[in-house]
Amino acid sequence: MRNVAIVGIGHSKFGKRLDVSLPELAWEAIKEAIDDAGIDSSDIGFISLSNVGVWSSEVSPAAIILDYADLNPVEVIRVETACASGSAAVKAAYMAIASGQVDIAMALGVERMNEMKTPEVIEILARIGNYFWEFHNFGPTFVGYYALFATQYMNKYGATEEDLARVAVKNHYYASFNPKAHFPKKISLEDALNSPYIAWPLKLYDCSPISDGAAAVILASEEVARKLTDSPVWIRAIEGATARANHSKREDLLGIPSARIAAKKAYKKAGIDPENPIKHLDLAEVHDCFTIAEIMAYEDLGFAKRGEGYKLIREEQTYIGGLIPVNLSGGLKAKGHPIGATGVSMVAELTKQLRQEVERERQAPIEKGMALAHNVGGTGHYVFVTILSLHKP
Repeated sequence: MRNVAIVGIGHSKFGKRLDVSLPELAWEAIKEAIDDAGIDSSDIGFISLSNVGVWSSEVSPAAIILDYADLNPVEVIRVETACASGSAAVKAAYMAIASGQVDIAMALGVERMNEMKTPEVIEILARIGNYFWEFHNFGPTFVGYYALFATQYMNKYGATEEDLARVAVKNHYYASFNPKAHFPKKISLEDALNSPYIAWPLKLYDCSPISDGAAAVILASEEVARKLTDSPVWIRAIEGATARANHSKREDLLGIPSARIAAKKAYKKAGIDPENPIKHLDLAEVHDCFTIAEIMAYEDLGFAKRGEGYKLIREEQTYIGGLIPVNLSGGLKAKGHPIGATGVSMVAELTKQLRQEVERERQAPIEKGMALAHNVGGTGHYVFVTILSLHKP
């Protein structure tokens, strides 16, 4: 297996992007990534497209995107693992290079979710779980699932609604410095606590938005990467796992079992101590589709002991200057969550952080040269954990 580096990144503005068509939105990220890598579009030998797309008028979007971006002829596949689709696309592009099939590949994530009305989007997202057993019989939406996680977590460990709100306040704070974010604005703790309930105990500000957006990363083999850039960002590990679709068959709702498995695999491959991963990492982007999800991620990834994740946000240890900065992009909560683009966006953000190219107010100190992305599909039906590094494997 060959070493693989990220040599180019691109990112559209996230938000309600009714100003552009799907291929136009994708092109915003594609052009940035190609320009950043310093290559021609004809140099790309393989493209993996992350697009769930059920809310879009385009049933098979790869063809129109390739036409618009003048990327033909190229080998392309489309991947889907719910909200983790972006990481699956990155892994497919990584494997194409690591295996020796191609020297340059692109992972592209794009989504226009706002082509549908909110109730329809919420229903489709709810179907990502176990449709016949859970959604059809009991009708839970995804905010309902995570509300179950939150109530069990709060009851067992003593976390409060205020602890959940603190996650939203942090992520909006950093999003206020991110011009690509869906909601680039700060909020107060009172704003979060006074927002209306969506599914108790989760309020409006505990929930990520319905977003449109695109992100792209260009990967290259070591030989090619060395020719293209003096600052390659290496993929040290990208590992996945799955969990039971039927929640009644899970041991508990206090965490995501597949996230713990994926993290353990990624840590082993990247040479990270699973008992103290923080000592290896400068920062992380985690899947905060709801505020409780970020707190559970702290524990699933080993940043905190079980039942103590909420203390990290209560003590502001996931801000810059704390034990480990988390979601300096604004996270899904405030940067936005265009399903297919999210995992690619995380990798693009961390690459930019490691290269120390983000806005000063949200730039993490880069001392260890390593960062982590945690991307969850569904409620852990699929999870990928990616480790990026300035140091070659």
